[in-house]
Amino acid sequence: MNAPQASITAIAPDTYRISVPLPPEVFPGGFSFNQYLVMDDKPLLFHTGPRKLFQQICEQIEKVMPVSKLRYIAFSHVESDECGSLPDFLARAPQAQPVCSRVAADVSVRDLVDVEPIGMEDGDVLDLGRHKLVWQSTPHLPHGWECGYLFDQTTQTLFCGDLFTQPGMGEKAIVSDDILGPSEAFRRQQDYFSHTRDAASMIDKLAKLEPTVLACMHGSAWKGNGASMLRSLGQALA
Repeated sequence: MNAPQASITAIAPDTYRISVPLPPEVFPGGFSFNQYLVMDDKPLLFHTGPRKLFQQICEQIEKVMPVSKLRYIAFSHVESDECGSLPDFLARAPQAQPVCSRVAADVSVRDLVDVEPIGMEDGDVLDLGRHKLVWQSTPHLPHGWECGYLFDQTTQTLFCGDLFTQPGMGEKAIVSDDILGPSEAFRRQQDYFSHTRDAASMIDKLAKLEPTVLACMHGSAWKGNGASMLRSLGQALA
């Protein structure tokens, strides 16, 4: 069987989607793992991908910049596709630091790697140079006590992790048509949301950011009225 072919595509200024598709014979219906690279004075990677995909992901990054120049390796929560390759990236990029929620740093990351993580609180800003990224704490949305996201104020991009997970191989890097329908159909098959009592207020907080790009971890990224799309997700969960 041929290995899945990774790709790298710009989805916003200085912002690239790195995607590795899994064909239907590997994952029923097909699936995709996305990582996002923000190129700046201090480049950041959001999601590491699973360890088995590390080399393919590195090859895509190397098309636009040396992996060794990464300064931040960020992720939403502790899970293999979120941070499974964290030790490998830290070894390849000696100046890099992990970036995650304070909870993730305290309960997991300091024990998983030897590099001191940056534990972010809600509203903390990570300055990359041109890009200012703000941490959004979203415990249990969709899952994980330590869950959170980064919002790029410069490009209005919300790195929204497992929200809007879409089935299929994510052939299109960014779309403007409906992603809620496919993601809700997938969620109904295997519900991965915790259904926290605070979901509505956290979705409203994300919507008030008024993102114009939703950088989804699985499936296509999306461009449009992000506030409306997020509120539609909130209504579907309710």
